[in-house]
Amino acid sequence: MDILRKKEAELANVIRHFRKQYVGKGPERIKVTIFGNMILVYTEGNLTPVEKFISKKETGKQAVVEARSEMVKELYRKHFPGEIEEIVRAQFIDLFIDINIQRDTSMTVFIFDRMLVSGL
Repeated sequence: MDILRKKEAELANVIRHFRKQYVGKGPERIKVTIFGNMILVYTEGNLTPVEKFISKKETGKQAVVEARSEMVKELYRKHFPGEIEEIVRAQFIDLFIDINIQRDTSMTVFIFDRMLVSGL
């Protein structure tokens, strides 16, 4: 396994653990890609049984989207796992999150202060 794939696997483990610890459930599947100054994280199987039930109605769906997106952003901003910065040897700047309730998938983009691939 080349160094880039090894780093992506390490990041997937840290992110899965973080989400399980702070959200109560980690994703069933996770794919991490390092690209430029970003870490792209695609996940499947994020929702808890309660969130799936609530999201059956449109108002519930919107509440789950807002709670998942905003809550996870806030958690990362307050409790950003230092292991991520150690793995990529760069400083975290910001993140963007979107979730698709019907497909139970999400995309998170972490932005760092420099190109990541060159520093690995």
